[in-house]
Amino acid sequence: MSAADSRTENLGAAVSTAEQTTAAQAGAVTPTFDSLDPASGDVVGTHPVFSAAQVDETVARARAAAQWWGALSFEERGERLKQWRGVIARRMAQLADISHLETGKPTSDAQLEIVMMLDHLAWAAGNARKVLGRKKVRTGVMAADLGASVEYLPLGVIGVIGPWNFPVFTPMGSIAYALAAGNAVVFKPSEFTPGVGKWLVDAFAQVVPEHPVLQLVTGLGETGAALCRSGVDKIAFTGSTNTGKKVMAACAETLTPVLIEAGGKDVLLVDADADLDAAAEAAVWGGLSNAGQACIGTERVYVHEHVYDEFVAKLTDLAKNLRAGDDPEAQIGPMTMPSQPRVVADHITDALSRGARALVGGLGAVGERLVQPTVLVDVPEDSIAMTEETFGPTLAVNKVRDMDEAVTLANNSRYGLGAAVFAKQRGQELARRIRSGMTGVNLVYLFAALPDLPFGGVGDSGFGRIHGPDGLKEFTYAKSIAHRRLPPLLALTTFARTAKIDKLMATLTVLRHG
Repeated sequence: MSAADSRTENLGAAVSTAEQTTAAQAGAVTPTFDSLDPASGDVVGTHPVFSAAQVDETVARARAAAQWWGALSFEERGERLKQWRGVIARRMAQLADISHLETGKPTSDAQLEIVMMLDHLAWAAGNARKVLGRKKVRTGVMAADLGASVEYLPLGVIGVIGPWNFPVFTPMGSIAYALAAGNAVVFKPSEFTPGVGKWLVDAFAQVVPEHPVLQLVTGLGETGAALCRSGVDKIAFTGSTNTGKKVMAACAETLTPVLIEAGGKDVLLVDADADLDAAAEAAVWGGLSNAGQACIGTERVYVHEHVYDEFVAKLTDLAKNLRAGDDPEAQIGPMTMPSQPRVVADHITDALSRGARALVGGLGAVGERLVQPTVLVDVPEDSIAMTEETFGPTLAVNKVRDMDEAVTLANNSRYGLGAAVFAKQRGQELARRIRSGMTGVNLVYLFAALPDLPFGGVGDSGFGRIHGPDGLKEFTYAKSIAHRRLPPLLALTTFARTAKIDKLMATLTVLRHG
């Protein structure tokens, strides 16, 4: 299984008997599956497997709830979302602990994820009217007798299929904006982090008890496929590129539109005039935090030859002092998916067999649950460590003669999600030349924390946007209204139109456009 395939559930995968008790075996008992602590393998929680019929019933309830929620004013919805935000903030430690148990990430990182999410929730609620509310539209000289307006109305019911690597921040980038726009939401969290999803939905129900505006469906691949086919008005999916294609295929059966936030092979460029200490620190955080399990995590680094040796020395000094473990002192947690260490090992093995060198870590850094940091240099551009998403705590660092070469190599990828440039003089110029949905200049990751900025990719990284005004509009449709405000200056849309009017229309057209 590739790194991309393993990021989220396979919509077509069969449910194993070890994970699910079938109805035939258990009679009327609802099938269940367990979420596990990736550090120990211990059971964290047991959750129901929703059947296709149960998913359909959930969506039907959401359809009725959407009518009520969508009829509320922006201010009324905003007040409810503010209350939800308060519940999450006050109980943040509890949510962070569940995230730590299900993902293995350090509790401090889980808390940081929640803090960033709360800013987005506040922005979506506070800006929905400004972005989506009714606005007058200019009609122009030829239609001066008409008036027009446009507003953005909720689609109805949004299905959100979330990932496990950032189980709070990432799905809430869709959920919060969809709710603020007036939609009901059915949330299918990853089978690796159902407890996080349940916590968020239960917290929302405390402040919106009247109707099931935000509901949870849990399960494995079949549950996600059922949500795609359930007749929701849009699916927002975050996961691998391969699974994203399956989501699109399932949604095509009902002509359901999709938002796809898929994989990445993010790049970091270091120019000759860069602050090398800051660049090395950013590369380490971008590539190794969350055990490298981030779609916007840094995986490729291209460094100007004039500063390459100095940068690599600083980078390796930082990386070799980081440690993956399941104890409170460890900066990096275990790999969330049991299959992922093998993917990382395959990428390292392929790179080394093609002439790359491991300055930190290497094949011996890959354990059964823990993967220690690895820094590779002189990595061939056609190795899978440079072409496929690794999704582990590795960095591939190569020397370039100049930034033009760096940009060319950066863009030589089927992915295009995030990127970073460290430079003093040419940062903005280089950032604009990189084919990616987001690029940071002298920073990594932080574009995701800015609520005003849209987040999404191009190419195999997906399409559509969450966050910012684009993220609100993603869950709406434009409603245009034109009305007559004056008697017509020229009666054009009538069979009573005369030759005189046609001649006048032609004359005015030549004057305006000829």
